[in-house]
Amino acid sequence: MPVATGQSTAHRVVVFTTPTCSWCMRAKTYLRSKGVRFREVDVSRDPKAAQDLVRRTGQMGVPVIEVDGRPVVGFDQRRVDQLLGL
Repeated sequence: MPVATGQSTAHRVVVFTTPTCSWCMRAKTYLRSKGVRFREVDVSRDPKAAQDLVRRTGQMGVPVIEVDGRPVVGFDQRRVDQLLGL
């Protein structure tokens, strides 16, 4: 299970992306800079993941950063930090 560095609590982090999304790249760079391990799902290559994402968030846009099952649509650094306890 992924762990946020420096945190005593393990967090499950999934980043839904596409290869051409500049905000996705920024989000992944930010998470790596904070030592947060995550699983990346490229929704352009995984139609089932894309459909599931739309069903759960009502959005088609990326990035979506899911922390412990809570989706954050777009790269909302403040919200991500809050969910990760950073």
